[in-house]
Amino acid sequence: MKSIISKSKLTHRVKQIRRKGTNHVCTKRKFGMNNFGYYLVALAGMLAVVLSQGTSAQAQRYSEWFPPVNLGPVINTTSSDQGPAISKDRLSLYFTSDRTGGIGGFDMYVSHRESVDEPWGAPKNLGPIVNTTFDEGNPSFSRDGHLMFFQSKRSGGFGGIDIWVSRRNHTHDDFDWEPAVNLGSAVNTAADDNAPSYFENDETGVPQLYFASSRPGGLGGLDIYFSEEAADGSFGPATLLTELNSVGGDSRPSIRHDGLEIIFQSNRGGTTGGNDLWVATRESTHDAWSTPQNLGNSINTAFAEQNPYLSPDNLTLFFGSDRPGGSGGPDLYMSTRKQLRR
Repeated sequence: MKSIISKSKLTHRVKQIRRKGTNHVCTKRKFGMNNFGYYLVALAGMLAVVLSQGTSAQAQRYSEWFPPVNLGPVINTTSSDQGPAISKDRLSLYFTSDRTGGIGGFDMYVSHRESVDEPWGAPKNLGPIVNTTFDEGNPSFSRDGHLMFFQSKRSGGFGGIDIWVSRRNHTHDDFDWEPAVNLGSAVNTAADDNAPSYFENDETGVPQLYFASSRPGGLGGLDIYFSEEAADGSFGPATLLTELNSVGGDSRPSIRHDGLEIIFQSNRGGTTGGNDLWVATRESTHDAWSTPQNLGNSINTAFAEQNPYLSPDNLTLFFGSDRPGGSGGPDLYMSTRKQLRR
């Protein structure tokens, strides 16, 4: 049922009555003391309903995800193809693969297209500036496209898998990446630290790095943490995001650009396959995340869905899956949704 009075009018009316309530004579003459109290409570209740309707409408900002589509044989092979990331202009698709012809076990590749309506071109290895004879994967970009965060088992780190960052000057050149730098001991440990997602928090002005780690002190095998970036580019101590984690394995967070939605993989209770994709939301970046919800059978299957990456326009979700109908091991898929309201 639609409201017969707008939220702004209700707010104004409540304030108006409160002001009148300070005048005992006026209030008593027009309403009577008891009636005035009842009227104020009723208006406050109506305002609460309208506000809650606004919150519900905000939660329905996007449609449900449509059935995923396999990215096809140009991208996928009989090997393991996973860990996707998409550039800001949506013309470069980065991903991880252990296909033949690489430099190490898993390398990062890029496929380019001339426009969002054109098909993807043949993937190319990012080369020895970024890839090594060890494993590299799970790339993630800064909003301006100058930084690429990724995980690597290369030497020179702190333990198993570490998180590194590479910079480029030309954001439309997929091969302009400079040698990567380790993010340091605040983010990386002797355990596995991986699956980065860089969030530029406009509300606080302090960028944050979301990532997964198997370090001691978590709730499960892998847990989701975040670290805040200092003005000098270094990262502070990692904070466990308790509300997102479980006793299972929680990894590969991908956060929407406004910071109000996060999608990640988990094998927690309620999962239908080896890994499912889960989502949590919040009203502002100052709030805790909601209880994670399974994305449902439009996305998840009895097989493993993993490594989600939300596009910069928030309307496309890329991920890996080993469901039947693919080219081999995990394949890359994409799903889209519509924006219902701004």
